[in-house]
Amino acid sequence: MTAREAVSGDTSVERGYSRRAVLAGTAGLTAATGGCVRQVRTVVNRNDVDQLSLTITTVPADGDRESIRIAREIAAVLEAAGVDASIEMRSNEEFLRAILINHDFDLYVGRHPGGTDPDFLYEALHSLYAEESGWQNPFGYANLRIDELLEEQRRTDGDEREAAVEELLEEVAREQPFVPICIPEEHRMVRTDRFDGWEEGHLATRLGYLGLTPRGGTDRLRAVHTDARPSENVNPLTVEYRDHDPVIGLLYDSLATERDGELEPWLAEDWKFEDGTLRVELREGCRFHDGEALTADDVVFTYDLLRDTELGGGESPSPPPQYRGPAAIVEGAEKRDGRDYELEFSVDAGGAVAERALTVPILPEHVWSERATPATVPGVRVAGGTTEAITTDNVPPIGSGPFRFGSRTEREHLTLERFEDHFTLRNGVDLPEPTVDEVRIQIDPRSTSAIELVSTDSADVTSSTLETYVLDDVESVEGTDLVESPSWTFYHVGFNTRRAPFGNPRFRRAVASLLDKEWLVQDVFHGYARPTATPVTDEWTPDDLAWAGEDPEVPFSGTDGELDVEAARKAFEDAGFQYDDGTLRVRR
Repeated sequence: MTAREAVSGDTSVERGYSRRAVLAGTAGLTAATGGCVRQVRTVVNRNDVDQLSLTITTVPADGDRESIRIAREIAAVLEAAGVDASIEMRSNEEFLRAILINHDFDLYVGRHPGGTDPDFLYEALHSLYAEESGWQNPFGYANLRIDELLEEQRRTDGDEREAAVEELLEEVAREQPFVPICIPEEHRMVRTDRFDGWEEGHLATRLGYLGLTPRGGTDRLRAVHTDARPSENVNPLTVEYRDHDPVIGLLYDSLATERDGELEPWLAEDWKFEDGTLRVELREGCRFHDGEALTADDVVFTYDLLRDTELGGGESPSPPPQYRGPAAIVEGAEKRDGRDYELEFSVDAGGAVAERALTVPILPEHVWSERATPATVPGVRVAGGTTEAITTDNVPPIGSGPFRFGSRTEREHLTLERFEDHFTLRNGVDLPEPTVDEVRIQIDPRSTSAIELVSTDSADVTSSTLETYVLDDVESVEGTDLVESPSWTFYHVGFNTRRAPFGNPRFRRAVASLLDKEWLVQDVFHGYARPTATPVTDEWTPDDLAWAGEDPEVPFSGTDGELDVEAARKAFEDAGFQYDDGTLRVRR
């Protein structure tokens, strides 16, 4: 049995893998499927010295095939380095709840939503968010110098900001609060004989599904999605159900929308930034799907709710775990001179970052104000500060977006209908508009069957990113095409720095040195990704951190995918750890 098979317990998943004779001693590795962390880590006597034992949390193959394969690789190299490692697999919802809300993990493997602007690192790493839920600092990381750089890049613009971002990325690479592995390519299959314009907008955003030109008079767009969560929950604020999909953007409008990394007006007619103030002019006459008018009052309410879902009713603010970073830019929002369609935002940021605050979904006050109350879930003890705004599944959703809720069957489909009163359908508005009467999102859990649905003309687009292992086998079918979209998400290893020894940067660097990112891209992603030392897009990557065949900050301890065990163990010894009979020991 190979090291990989010992970890997975399943020789059928990756048959034929046997590349490391050096790892032959790892057959004792097991995969945990429950939620319990190993009891061996319990501190009984601080003078005891035990083998370092840790758990790698990730999702199973039917949730993200690449993540579980990376986790198995990490487990194998950790075992070779003398660490007792196990794998804990959780469903997508359970995984995100454990990592982002409960902080119940040692280290994890997953896909970070990232962003086209490096300001996403503010919420990802600032110590201010170390105990909050959501993608804001799930690592519990605290570093005052990184805090200073995050704040500096947020309040500056131009060359000054570029310099701050460069120093920030260099410091993050040195500290390794998480290990960025690669940025995957995004491929989706589409029917070109039913719609033109697939490459005009990113298919993970609203713009990918607006402005399409139907061919042959079709009035229905048929999508197939491999993740069932959009059919179960359409609450914009619920982090464990939100992922890289366009549903919220189709149901809800934001003041601005992003195209090719740049922001352009959407629900806002225009805006102007001056002296720490964003002055925004709303489009007049917009309505929510239930017919209620959308005014500046709803915008002000939205930003108040995103700062505190209890709207001041609790002992301390309870911000939602979603949109925390953009909302935190806004110090206050109010109607300008009492006008229903003009607003002033006081912001604590430079112009480039301040405008990012305009990307959150605008919520109807008459619906969500009733949800600013303590949540009650039968049979479940709810943490203080948790409100109905967070726990509701929000079905049916009431937004103002280009499509409105039609129907759903959980884990089967979500159907949206064109909102005939949407502003993009007005004369004189030059923005992509809904061109079909209905969008039906069918749920199918596998990339292979999703491809078959498009190939047989049972669907028009795979709205989920196709898994990389299927791409080489996609057959050319007349009337179909593979569309590649730029990606800003990245795969990474996250450390829970709240727990020893993950708070030790030398330990984190030693773990990072065990990963051959070049090999992972070829073996796990079949070449459909690019290895990276930084979690940002190319235009923000400093020259000294650009990829040139290996990680420039933490090179792999080995060559061509083969781990040099002696070098790996020396890295842990240099980090202050000791070995006894080939196992890495920690003082408990």
